[in-house]
Amino acid sequence: MDIRKLQKITVSALEDIKGEDIEVLNTTKLTALFDRIVVVTGTSNRQTRALARNVQDKVKEAGGEVHGVEGEGSGEWVLVDLGDIIVHAMLPAVRSYYNLEELWQAAPKRAAKVGAGWTTDEAAASPKAPAPARPRTTRKTP
Repeated sequence: MDIRKLQKITVSALEDIKGEDIEVLNTTKLTALFDRIVVVTGTSNRQTRALARNVQDKVKEAGGEVHGVEGEGSGEWVLVDLGDIIVHAMLPAVRSYYNLEELWQAAPKRAAKVGAGWTTDEAAASPKAPAPARPRTTRKTP
């Protein structure tokens, strides 16, 4: 199934069950495992399970395939694997804690060693970001 059609079906299924803060993240340049991540908030465990179930039903009705579902038991975080799209239906506290949007929004920055600590390349190149001072230790000889 075409990724755009699958995404449209997925988002529509989430909207049908009143999913909140639906966010679609394009991950094609970040990983070869899947092309999109869809994150949605449910107001209760029952709603997160209903969101996941509706996505599964609508995708199957359209001829798509559901590869797996995890987390239906607790309902705090239900993951639906559609192959090219991974759907995360989460309670507000769980979504806030794991912050998947920030995790997947950009490629990880390369780290460079500066002084005694590690920092990103941008901070290392910045004249306003001095390197952390190394603690001085004195050794007493007997």
